[in-house]
This record gives sequence, C-alpha cells and structure tokens, in this order.
Amino acid sequence: MTRAAQPDFLIVGAPKAGTTALHAALSQHPEVFVTSPKEPKYWLCDDAPPPAWRGPGDAHSQREWIWRRDEYAALFAHAPRRAVRGESTPFYLWSRGAHRRIAEYLPAVRLIAVVRDPIDRAYSNWMHLWCDGLEPVADFETAFRLQDERVEAGWAPFWRYRDLGRYGEQLAHLQRHVDPERVLVLRYRDIVDDPRAAVDRACRFLGITPGTVATIPQDNSRSYVPPGWRPTVLGPVVRAGAWAGQFAPPDVWRRASAPLVTRLRSGDLRRPRLEPEQRERLLPAFADDVHLLSSLTGQDFSDWLSTEDKGSFEERAKGA
Repeated sequence: MTRAAQPDFLIVGAPKAGTTALHAALSQHPEVFVTSPKEPKYWLCDDAPPPAWRGPGDAHSQREWIWRRDEYAALFAHAPRRAVRGESTPFYLWSRGAHRRIAEYLPAVRLIAVVRDPIDRAYSNWMHLWCDGLEPVADFETAFRLQDERVEAGWAPFWRYRDLGRYGEQLAHLQRHVDPERVLVLRYRDIVDDPRAAVDRACRFLGITPGTVATIPQDNSRSYVPPGWRPTVLGPVVRAGAWAGQFAPPDVWRRASAPLVTRLRSGDLRRPRLEPEQRERLLPAFADDVHLLSSLTGQDFSDWLSTEDKGSFEERAKGA
C-alpha cells in the first residue's frame, strides 16, 4: 500500500528549546527519516507565500520557506518504506493557524513540543539574533520590551521573545484541535541532563525502538558578541546584506555573509548569565502561563519561577 508523502511526526517547538538537538538525535535512529531542510515551515503557510515580514533578515529568511504542497511532499518522497517520517519546525507550537491546518490534513500525526524556562528561552532567542548581527538592540531587556512595537511593524515570529515562551496558551489552543494523547511535552532540562532517557521517551511515543540513540548533539549555540566596535560596525553591514539577500538565492547570502559573521563572533566568549534582578523583572510576563502549562500537562514547572539563570546548553551539559 502506498503511503502519502507526509510526516508521521512533527517537532513543533519551541524555538531555542532544544528542538535542533532532538531532531539531530532522532535523525541517527535507523527507523526514522527526517527532512532536509529541518524546518520547512510548511504548516505556517496556507498553500500561499509567507507574509512579507519586515524585521532584519526576515525577507531573506522567508525565501527558504516551503509553501507549495508538491515541494513539501517531495521532502518525504525518498523516505524508506517503513521509516517513521518527521520534520521539525519549532514555530508550529506558537502558530494557531498551523494547529488548525495540522489537525485538518494530518489527523494521525504525533507532535513533540520541547519547552524551556521561558526567560532562558527568550534570552537565548535574543542572543541568537544578536550574535548573528541581526538584533540591533544590545540590551536584552530593552529588546524584550520592544516586542509589541516590532509585531506592529511586521517583524517575523522569531522576534517574539515573550510570546514564543507562553507555552500554556499555545498548548491549550493546540489541544482544541489535536487529541492531547498525540502530543508529547518534553522539557529542555531533560534533554540536557539525561539525554538518553529523553530520546527514549520520544522513541516510545513515536512507536520506535528505544535504546538505539546513545548521545544527543550539542544545541546550536553561538559565541557571545559583547557590545563594542564589532556589533556597532559590522552589525549594520550584516543587516544591510541580509536585506539585499532577498534578491538572490538564499545560499548566496549565507555564503557571502559567513566571513563577516565569523568576524563578528570572534573571541569565543561565554554568554553572561542573567542576574536574579533581571529574571525577577521578567517573571510577571510568564508566571500565569507557567501555572497554566502545569495544569494542562500535570508536570511541575514551578522551578521556572525562580530568579536563578539556568545557563546555556553547553554550560549545563558540562555541569558548569
């Protein structure tokens, strides 16, 4: 019997919560096929081009979105016949439209949501964009407060430092469309602290053999770029180049920008931790949602209400 060229599972979120590491780990499993690219973003679209996002680098980035149905199906065309097929687009958890489309077109799909302390996630999100030269604001809290202004200006979802971490709201909406039994919520800390057990839990959820993947790759972290002449001088060049990149194939700007971004990040510095006072100021943006997530999942997320910074993937993996 011919199988439809579509996924059996989706890693749906959240951005900067360990989805890349989990995707890479599952890709090593002999019973799994995952797409390339990792994040096609198809279910964010409605068989139409993505919106004309206006943030730094957005127009270039969205050229990589796969929105045509035949192109999305082609990603799965060469999967082994018995393989469990999947893709990982971490914005699906946030997107209400994606919830509806996934429920309508993939009624049997299984969804994995990886969630991380929302303040740490937001900080890592800002750090990602800052160290890539795209975030123009050197202070995390200031950039965090600019979210609504940026949304109003049409910046893409990855700039939503606050909203992307409100998992309770997202999961509540998802469960209106998808049977909760088909949704697995994993914690970032489990992927870091006990990766084998976390991957085995995902394998059992997907109905594939556990105990096959022994290690999980490091998350896609970046060297910290301190404020100074590098971001002041090179950042505007990166942003201008990313804007111009919308007029060329996506790989052209990525190749052209690589030396510039490498120069921007030179130094291999460890990112500074958030101070307790910073976390305390940000907690009100998430406290109610943390309680909602706990009630929906039956898991205890009260540690997220702490003022202690949990550290980066690399720091936690090394026990720092």
